[in-house]
Amino acid sequence: MAKPLVAVVGRPNVGKSTLFNAVINKRISIVEDIPGVTRDRIYFDAEWLNHQFTMIDTGGIEFVNAESHQISKMMRFQAQLAIEEADVILFVVDGKQGIVAADEEVATLLRASGKPVILVVNKIDSVNQEANIYEFYNLGMGDPIGISAKNLMNLGDLLDQVVSYFPATAGNDEEDDVINVCFIGRPNVGKSSLTNALLGQDRVIVSDVAGTTRDSIDTHWQQGEQKFTLIDTAGMRRKSKVDAPIERYSIVRSLRAVDRSDIVVLVLDATDGVTEQDKKIAGYAHEAGKGLIIVVNKWDLIEKDNKTTNTFTEDIYDELGFLQYAPILFVSALTKQRIHRLADLLVFVSEQQHRRVSTSVLNQVLSDAQSVNPAPSQNGRLPKLYYMTQASVKPPTFIIFVNDPSLIHFSYLRFLENRLRDSFGFQGTPIHLILRGKKEKDDE
Repeated sequence: MAKPLVAVVGRPNVGKSTLFNAVINKRISIVEDIPGVTRDRIYFDAEWLNHQFTMIDTGGIEFVNAESHQISKMMRFQAQLAIEEADVILFVVDGKQGIVAADEEVATLLRASGKPVILVVNKIDSVNQEANIYEFYNLGMGDPIGISAKNLMNLGDLLDQVVSYFPATAGNDEEDDVINVCFIGRPNVGKSSLTNALLGQDRVIVSDVAGTTRDSIDTHWQQGEQKFTLIDTAGMRRKSKVDAPIERYSIVRSLRAVDRSDIVVLVLDATDGVTEQDKKIAGYAHEAGKGLIIVVNKWDLIEKDNKTTNTFTEDIYDELGFLQYAPILFVSALTKQRIHRLADLLVFVSEQQHRRVSTSVLNQVLSDAQSVNPAPSQNGRLPKLYYMTQASVKPPTFIIFVNDPSLIHFSYLRFLENRLRDSFGFQGTPIHLILRGKKEKDDE
């Protein structure tokens, strides 16, 4: 059985993201004293008393001028989607401010959903403020529960109520073999559009305004038997362009999203080609040892002949020389051109990341490599490479035992990496080679 979904909803700036972070015990959602900071739905797994569930943070629901403000309208739409998905809804209100008209409108919306709703009166930071709770009975949403998300007060009682709505067997399945996929790239290259195209629905807010996505958004997706978690991230700008505190937080979220992914999809804009910022973003993912796929979006905007694809491919590999192993896919999120190929490519790269090679076969490759191109001497000393073994996967990591690691030039390591790729593939994944000193018994 799938994990229950618990949605956190309410008007802007009542502490929804603070509550979300407190429950999952991580700083995932951006918290700022500015209404409208959270725009998309944020998903993250949580656990309480051996009950596993998924929390959904949402943007504040606004009714005033919502029709005339595109972002506000989309935020409300995203919150409504979360309400439809949720098994339990946490309706968060501000205990210091009291009931306002927007709270009553949200209450009307939630009553129409027919879902279990827990009325959460936030910002009850002391015993003296508990009397503020009683006003919220007027919303007609049942017994309110007072908490302080900031000070972690009364969260246990709240979560006891939450899990009481779960089926007895919910969320107790073993972990599925899920591939975590992170989409990275500069602002407005189409990362969110690509995510929506794969899902077949508008799960992530899309706007022509660069920087619309501020958080890293987790969405579950399944193709055939394979399950994926798609992580859409905020576009990463040059540091000189980052001046707002919220955007700085978004960059940190994007880098953390790379860290918790298995495969990174670098999204390029076909009309711009590769920029310096693309190189920096790709370099971070490469150094992190993640699987990498390059997706060139907006391919429908390019005038083509029979050489266009090859020319673009050569240009990309020229600019991203360290990503020669990464497959390239030319797509259009708008027309869905070649979008269907991405799932198979992700599975293929995951298999390459997990590939293991026996020590005997590795040493045959090492011996052949040295026969073709022996390691050059350094300062009159001859490097000796004894044997190689695979230490781990994701990324494939190999230990080469040598007489002196300082004698092995990086160019020779690159040669050995290319021999490994020629022999075993490892497409879409970095390879780590570790040198370890080992003297022969008869070494003088």
